[in-house]
Amino acid sequence: MSIEEIVEQALQDGYLTPTMEAEVGRICDTASELTIEEYMALDRLMGSLLTGEVVAVPRKQFINVMEELVLSESITRVAEIEATSDSVLDVGDIAAYALNRLPPLYATTEEGASFQRSKAKQELQELIDQQIDEAISRNLDRPDVNVGKEPIKANLKPSNVETLKQVSSLLQSYAPNFEGQTTSN
Repeated sequence: MSIEEIVEQALQDGYLTPTMEAEVGRICDTASELTIEEYMALDRLMGSLLTGEVVAVPRKQFINVMEELVLSESITRVAEIEATSDSVLDVGDIAAYALNRLPPLYATTEEGASFQRSKAKQELQELIDQQIDEAISRNLDRPDVNVGKEPIKANLKPSNVETLKQVSSLLQSYAPNFEGQTTSN
């Protein structure tokens, strides 16, 4: 969508959604120079926001209490295992495995988060422990696939050549003959 289209949609609907706002920001960040029409559309949007003709919809803040509980428990358990053995475990992998098998517990207020924490500890603690145990067991049983590999270093600049080289190298290691294959219809 162009800036002009987003502004027209906002004026028609009477509100600017977080997605629309993010798209305008992305366009402005990536464009080397905006056109006169784009500046005029942005000016029109600003005026409409100031007069209340268009209302910016706030982003809803929420947290998944289950993430907090699983991550906290995973860190504790991994630290215990690593302190008493030569094993090195990936906390992120363990938490992700467990979270994929547990229900989410979202909250939008601190009171709601406290309620969800209490509920989880009373009703789901056994299931949480079971899933973390399973995740740790799987993590311990698998071979270390990351030996000699570097994690991708994220940089917020989209044109980061080093990141592209890392991704390319990763793809080549997983599919070395991919570009050599052709498909015929």
